Amino acid sequence: MPGDGTARRVIFFYFPDGVPAASQDGDASLWHATGNDTSFSLPAALEAIEPYRDQSVFFRNLSLGPFDMGNHPGGVKKLLTAVDGGNGTSIDTHLANTVGAGHPFRHVYLGAQANINGGSNDRYLTYVSAGQSIAPEDNPLAAFQRLFSVPNPGTPGGTPDPGNPSDPGEPPAPGNPRREQTLSVIDANRAELEALRTRLGTVDRVKLDLHIEALREVEGRVRNTGGGTPGGGGTPGGGGDPGPAPTCDEPFVDTTGVNDSTLYSPELFPTIFRAQIDVMVQAMACGLTRVGTLQASHHTSDLAMSRFANTPMYNPGSDMRSHQASHYGPRHDFGKREFADFVEQRKWFVEQLAYLLESLRQRPEGDGTMLDYSLVLVCSEVSDGNTHSHDNMPFILCGGGGGSVRTGRVLDNGYHRHSDLLVAIARAMGSDVNGWGQESRGPLPGLLA
Repeated sequence: MPGDGTARRVIFFYFPDGVPAASQDGDASLWHATGNDTSFSLPAALEAIEPYRDQSVFFRNLSLGPFDMGNHPGGVKKLLTAVDGGNGTSIDTHLANTVGAGHPFRHVYLGAQANINGGSNDRYLTYVSAGQSIAPEDNPLAAFQRLFSVPNPGTPGGTPDPGNPSDPGEPPAPGNPRREQTLSVIDANRAELEALRTRLGTVDRVKLDLHIEALREVEGRVRNTGGGTPGGGGTPGGGGDPGPAPTCDEPFVDTTGVNDSTLYSPELFPTIFRAQIDVMVQAMACGLTRVGTLQASHHTSDLAMSRFANTPMYNPGSDMRSHQASHYGPRHDFGKREFADFVEQRKWFVEQLAYLLESLRQRPEGDGTMLDYSLVLVCSEVSDGNTHSHDNMPFILCGGGGGSVRTGRVLDNGYHRHSDLLVAIARAMGSDVNGWGQESRGPLPGLLA
């Protein structure tokens, strides 16, 4: 596995309203992997990430804890804070302020229709302090312009207010676009490198210079990846191949049809979420951030996924919403429309995850790809959508993490609080934390390499 045992970046990938886990009447989970350790099978709901199974860890028996059990907002509040009622800082904020502090954007928090109808404090994943969450940037046009400080060549009319994708630090100086400031991570940190160099002996200076030259080569490969083909080859309705990657010299995101009047149109959700994934990957490939959060919609989502064209869910004559479908009843009954649609909805979110993983895998990095050096935590605020359970949560960790985690397996330690999973992710990122949130016992046993 490529890497030195440290993950270079992390993305928290959230989707709403849980999964078809074990039902009230005893039907087996249609989400959790079956088998043990390295001998396991994935259910149909996870079929889209079968190509990435060797770089993934599938968890069983991780719990958010009993507080607010059966409650959507309560699950969101605990998800990244691991503290009842969201009375703590979320792990993405901690990582942004530690391992991500030296980057132009400490944290990039992007949403797709997360702020519809004004939003609310308990909808959001990122907590900057106890009880205080922040909203993601829902507009991929605004996020793109803020991050790259250049107009998007694919922008369909108008220049939006760039907004604030998360915690951007100082804005770029007039006449000095951030794109030019951040094309080279090495140049952005030249002062620190020179200060380090003066403290080293002759042999260590030579080692440092060789390391910097190797990094220069990697930066050149990243900048020259792909041909800058607008939009790639992926289809917003399904998984798809991202196609050739845009470059850091010519960043691009396909936002066809997206503007202020269509930003919250359900039929455009696939385009918007795909664009936010593209923005996130480009920002990380260009060294703008190490810490990202992607939020698809929000808990108890009214997203009418039946309006997603070119998908099995498509039914323009009737709006089947995410939260509505999640209340499918006590049994896994495919003859019931709510359940059949709920399963197809979860498959769709997994297809978007597959698109993200493939986007990372197509970009070379070091002696591997960006996926080899990344971690992607897949999460929702409840386990089973119908029971709203906070036990046996649907966590999946994808990516090689620079060799920091043992992948290609199912990990089941019996009942265990998910706080220890967050500790393990922080450790993998190079943050020396011993616990996180409530009832943490340290990094999740068996996860770290």
